[in-house]
Amino acid sequence: MRPWLARRGRGERGSAVVDFVMVMVILLPLFAALLQLSLVLHVRNTLSAAAAEGARRAAVSGATLAEGRARTTEQILGSLNEKYAAGVVIKDTSIGGVPAVEVRIRAEVPALGLGGPAIAFTVSGTAVREEAP
Repeated sequence: MRPWLARRGRGERGSAVVDFVMVMVILLPLFAALLQLSLVLHVRNTLSAAAAEGARRAAVSGATLAEGRARTTEQILGSLNEKYAAGVVIKDTSIGGVPAVEVRIRAEVPALGLGGPAIAFTVSGTAVREEAP
């Protein structure tokens, strides 16, 4: 056996573990950040759709704000936790002088869904009120 070949093999023993650790130090925080971003975007998009749906329901001719709030809450409970339905505010407003309904939802998404510092945001949905014929 060649002596230089034997020395080279012994010197690299365990280097795969070191390489693995060095790569994971970079990849784990990157994966955690991507997971957090996807969770926040999912919650924000779901709440935004629920707010728009609730505003449309309340804006229908003969409907009340309570019906719009109920529709918003129903949409939230269909895909998220009930704590997100606590921040729903619905009110009459106007868009360019035209009567409308606005639904605002304030929510906080905890880091990685496990607790800790939360990311707070507000979404809203508006719809122009229909007039009875």
